[in-house]
Amino acid sequence: MRFRASIENVPSFYRIIQAIEKLQKKCIIKFGEEEMSIICNNDANEGGIQVWSQIKVQSLFSGYRIQSNADNEITMSVSGDALLAALRSASSSPSASSYDTTEVVVKLAKKNEHAALSFEIAGMTGQGRQVKVAHDVRIDVMKPGDVARLKEPLCPEPDTHVILPPLQKLRTIVERMRPMSDVLAIRASNNGKLQLAISTDSVTVETQWTNCTNPDMSSGGATQSQSDDDEKPDPDDLFEVHVSTRGFLKFLNSHLISTTTIACICKDHCLILYVYIGEAADAGGVLTFYIPAIIDDD
Repeated sequence: MRFRASIENVPSFYRIIQAIEKLQKKCIIKFGEEEMSIICNNDANEGGIQVWSQIKVQSLFSGYRIQSNADNEITMSVSGDALLAALRSASSSPSASSYDTTEVVVKLAKKNEHAALSFEIAGMTGQGRQVKVAHDVRIDVMKPGDVARLKEPLCPEPDTHVILPPLQKLRTIVERMRPMSDVLAIRASNNGKLQLAISTDSVTVETQWTNCTNPDMSSGGATQSQSDDDEKPDPDDLFEVHVSTRGFLKFLNSHLISTTTIACICKDHCLILYVYIGEAADAGGVLTFYIPAIIDDD
């Protein structure tokens, strides 16, 4: 089992892990020949959110080499906080280190008889002195049987798809709603209308956007196309899903990486969110968030 690569885009890698770490302390990373996947599938996180992502190797790495008996895939469980610390050391930001990074190599290694991702960071100080820093992140390599049991959620065909406004703006609004209700209603139509709302015995708050884009997800998208024989819904119909306010806020931490985010409402089932890394037409990858619906039994 071998793995070695140079990290060419440390800031993007850092922001991706930063968004994931705020959701769950440990995540699963699967390195393949063409793609890297990051997975959170633990029901213990806030709101039962799952994350399944595919990131193109070429968008983050160069000199990428991987070899294993599992179809040249290596899957591991890793602490997001520990991985962030290593990537922070590799950053050229003046606030993160006292040197300018010139090269970052990550490889699979064994430290004290335990598997690790070893980061070898080369840099240059302002005085022209070369610096080399090593940072080891302990990992647990997963067995093929455990990897085979990883299954992405099965969801019904979404009722509507809509491109969300900038996530940073949504975050400001939802942070104001959070003290008022644990449940957030998200509604969208097929004519570009989007609503975020809370409703309790004492307060009702609603924010609405119009002229949002309803993307066509039928060709090469993440969902199947609607059959021509199916009756098309009234474009003014609003489809609604209730989710955990705190859980949705945790998802909104992905504003760190988002350029385009598509929300898909599966009424009374879940909210699916596709966060594109880079512009959607030529994205370096996509993080898919599944937020389960809260069903009102009343």
